[in-house]
Amino acid sequence: MTDIRDYLTQVQQTNTEIAEFDPEVWETFLPMVRSISKAGAIPAKYKEIMMIALAVADHCPFCIAMHTRIAIEAGATRQEIMEGALTAVPMGGGPAMAYMRYVIDACNEFEAP
Repeated sequence: MTDIRDYLTQVQQTNTEIAEFDPEVWETFLPMVRSISKAGAIPAKYKEIMMIALAVADHCPFCIAMHTRIAIEAGATRQEIMEGALTAVPMGGGPAMAYMRYVIDACNEFEAP
């Protein structure tokens, strides 16, 4: 089993260090992410599930950890997260399928209903 909480801690630490190193970049990036992530025609939990699928396709365990936690907090279920994440597999093939391990571990670690 991967240590999903370590990935989450690492990405949070990286974000903090980037914000300290170049506040202007951080203060430009963060509002964009918040704007894109907020509920609109598509509810926030589904946007987070889309980001999980993109993270699987891009092979980013840090993003998988973060967006899975946020998706669960937004009310996403294990079924929704797994189905959404699996949409990356036809485009990403075997490597994307392998990164589903991180999605499974994140669902377990963050106790997806």
